[in-house]
Amino acid sequence: MTDTDTPRRPGPWDARPEEAVAAPAEVHAPAAEPPLDKGQHPGVAIAGTLLFFGFIWFMTQSWVVALAVIFGLFVHEYGHVLAMNRVGMGPARIYIIPFLGGLARGQRAPTSEWHGVLVSLAGPFFGLLAAIPFFAAWAVLGGAAWLIGAAVIAAINLVNLAPAPPLDGSKAVGPVLARIHPWLERGAMIAMGLIVVYWGFTTGRWILAAFLVIALIGHLKRGFWRPDGRELTVRESFASVGLFLATAAACVAVGLAALMPLAQGSFTGAMEIAAYYLGFRS
Repeated sequence: MTDTDTPRRPGPWDARPEEAVAAPAEVHAPAAEPPLDKGQHPGVAIAGTLLFFGFIWFMTQSWVVALAVIFGLFVHEYGHVLAMNRVGMGPARIYIIPFLGGLARGQRAPTSEWHGVLVSLAGPFFGLLAAIPFFAAWAVLGGAAWLIGAAVIAAINLVNLAPAPPLDGSKAVGPVLARIHPWLERGAMIAMGLIVVYWGFTTGRWILAAFLVIALIGHLKRGFWRPDGRELTVRESFASVGLFLATAAACVAVGLAALMPLAQGSFTGAMEIAAYYLGFRS
């Protein structure tokens, strides 16, 4: 049952106020709405998920790690979806990209850069919740594989915070740097992009590195592009940096919490394990 006469708070699927433009008096037909994105076909999504799971299992020889990657991916992207729906960009959809991961796509652009920052950080922050079942499984069943799975989830979200296009960190930090000067944002994105690409190639993550190369070239071609909507205020800029650092700290904390039992409670040992899995030491 519905009551159309009762005032209600606008929901995430409602049009933004600036989109609700009244039609001229002589025109009785409603304004044409952009076609609704129906999302990825379920068959394509399932096939892509299975293919990605098989690829991760082949590369790691661990079904627990493969499960962690897939589950962590979905929870991460669902964090973006929740934020998009909350700020009026929905209904957002999740798309699976075989061998790479996934992405969340909204129906509308954010109304402000602040909303863009919140959406970008919602994925890594919410994505950490995916580690909870793996900690629970370790507590009940034991076995190092469950802890490795939780650490992998933390690493996925931490790597996504790198301020390199098209990772989430670039959308969270980029507007802050652009407010200082567009060249600062562009230079930082290029520098960090090259660092992440170098890390991908030198640690054997070839597909990720190739994808980042393509994204970096696209970023260079786009120039000083800025999203539509209101720019960050000074207060929002400080809040963006604070939320970015807090999310990064949460990712590190979850990762170390998973690795310290493997290092007999040693913080230094946990850091060494993390450095090994991230490819910073052999």
